[in-house]
Amino acid sequence: MAGAGAVVVAGSGCGRVKDDVTDLRRWIGKPTAPPLAATLTPPSAKEIDAVSHVVNRLTFGARPGDHARVAAMGVDAFIEEQLAPQEMKDWICERVIRHEFDTLADPEGTLFPRKADESDPLQQLFPAMKDRGARVGHLYEFKDKVLLDELTRATVLRAVLSERQLYEVMVQFWSDHFNIDPSKAEAKWLKAADDRDVIRAHALGNFREMLRASAVSPAMLWYLDGRVNRRVKPEDKPNENYARELLELHTLGVHGGYTQQDVMEVARCLTGWTVRDRKKFFRGRVEFRKFEHDDGAKRVLGVEIPAGGGARDLDRVLEIVVAHPSTAQHVAEKLCRRFIADDPPAAAVAVTAAAFAQSGGDIPTTLRALFATAEFRAPEVRGGKFKRPFHFVVSALRATNAETDAAKPVVDYLVRMGHAPFRYTTPDGYPEAASHWQSSLLWRWNFASALAANGIKGTNVEADKLRERLGGDEGLMATVLGRRASDDERAAYQESGAGLALLLASPAFQHC
Repeated sequence: MAGAGAVVVAGSGCGRVKDDVTDLRRWIGKPTAPPLAATLTPPSAKEIDAVSHVVNRLTFGARPGDHARVAAMGVDAFIEEQLAPQEMKDWICERVIRHEFDTLADPEGTLFPRKADESDPLQQLFPAMKDRGARVGHLYEFKDKVLLDELTRATVLRAVLSERQLYEVMVQFWSDHFNIDPSKAEAKWLKAADDRDVIRAHALGNFREMLRASAVSPAMLWYLDGRVNRRVKPEDKPNENYARELLELHTLGVHGGYTQQDVMEVARCLTGWTVRDRKKFFRGRVEFRKFEHDDGAKRVLGVEIPAGGGARDLDRVLEIVVAHPSTAQHVAEKLCRRFIADDPPAAAVAVTAAAFAQSGGDIPTTLRALFATAEFRAPEVRGGKFKRPFHFVVSALRATNAETDAAKPVVDYLVRMGHAPFRYTTPDGYPEAASHWQSSLLWRWNFASALAANGIKGTNVEADKLRERLGGDEGLMATVLGRRASDDERAAYQESGAGLALLLASPAFQHC
C-alpha cells in the first residue's frame, strides 16, 4: 500500500522520499525493503480501529507508519486511492520487478524452451536474439522451473513492495478465480503471459473483459482443453471441460441454475478456438478455425444463438453468462468472503451483487459498494479473518520492514504451508475459508521464529533499529498488532526472550 515511507517519484506528495540515483543503487541487485518515514506513529487504540481494519483487509498488511498515514488522509480517501492504482506511483516495485524479472514481459512465443542451435526462422530474421544467451532464462535455454521461480518471486515481491496493495490483493483473488495449474503441458510456459495479460491487466478493470481475455488465454486453452474443442465431422462431440468450469467456477457458480444441456451448448459455441503449440511457427498464438466450429443454432440458459455466428458465438455466450443474475451473486459472495467473513453476510452480498450487475461488472464500482456496507465496517468483524499463509508471510515481512529477495528460502515456507503461488492443481483455486489452513500453524510459528532471528537466507530484519524508531517495545507491539498490546500480550512479550517472534506467531497477528 502507499505507506508513509515508501519511495515514489518526487512530487507525489505525502512527504515521501525523493526518487533519485542513490535510491536506484540501493534497490538494484540486493534484498529489498522500502525506507520508512522520518517520523513513525504507532496505533494507539485499545482495540482494532477503523483504520487498522481497512488497512488489514485491503492490503497484505500494514507497514510501520501506514496507520498514521491512513488516519491522516481518512479511510474513505484511502479506499479511493487504492481503487485507482493507475494513478498511483509505484517506483520501487516497478523497477525491482523490471530489473530482476524482465523475462516476464516476453511475448508468449519467446517463453518456450529452445536450444541455441535450433533451426527457426526467427533466428534468420533476428540474429541478434542469439546474443541473449548470457541472461538466465533467455530465449533458447528457458526452463519451466526457472520461469515458475521468477513468477513466484515476482508475486511475493509485488505483494511486499507495491504501493498498489488492493490491486495486488485482487490479482491474487482473480488468480484463484481463474486458476491455472502451470504444470500441465504448455501452460508451464504460458502462465506467465496469462498472469500479465489476463489477471494483472484486468484485476481492477471490468469483469466481462477479464473473462473474455481468460477464455482465449493460451494458458487457459491448454489447461482446460479448449484447444482440442472442435467439431470437424458431424459425429464429433465437443470437449466440455472449459465450458463446465466457465459456468461452475468463473460465472454462475455451482448452484447457479445451469444444466448439463447448457454445458454442452456452451461447449458447442466455443468449438474452433485453439492455440499453436511449441512445434509450430508462431507458437503460442491463439486462433479461431472456422472449419472446426459447430456453426449450428444453439440455446444457452434459455437464450437462442442463431446459426452462422462463427467466432461471434464466444462473445454471445459471455454476454449471456455475465448478465445472468447468478454471476453477480456468485462473484459478490466470493468478494464478501474475502473482505468480510468466511460466512459472507447476505445483506452485504446483495448490495455487492447489485453494484456488479448495475455497473456491467465494473470491479472498482463493485468493491466500492462492498467497502461501504455496514457489514464490512462493523466493529465485530475486525480481526476476525484468519490469514491465508501467503497473507501471513507477506504481512510479517511488511510489519517488520524486512529486506527480502523473496527467493527459495521464503518460497519454501509457502510451499510447506501449502500456499505457494501457482501451485494449486484444480481449477477452483486456493480456498479462502480458515478451516482449510489450520494445519499450517506449525510452519507459521517456524517462519515467525526464523524471521525474527534473521534465520532466513536473503531476508533480514533490523529489529532493534525498528524498535527504536517506533519508540520502544510498546510501539513495536502496537505496530505489529494494529492496536495497543493487552496486559497478557505485553507480559508474554517481555518474558519470552523472543518478543518479536511471539508477536508474529500470536493469534492476533494470524488474523486480520
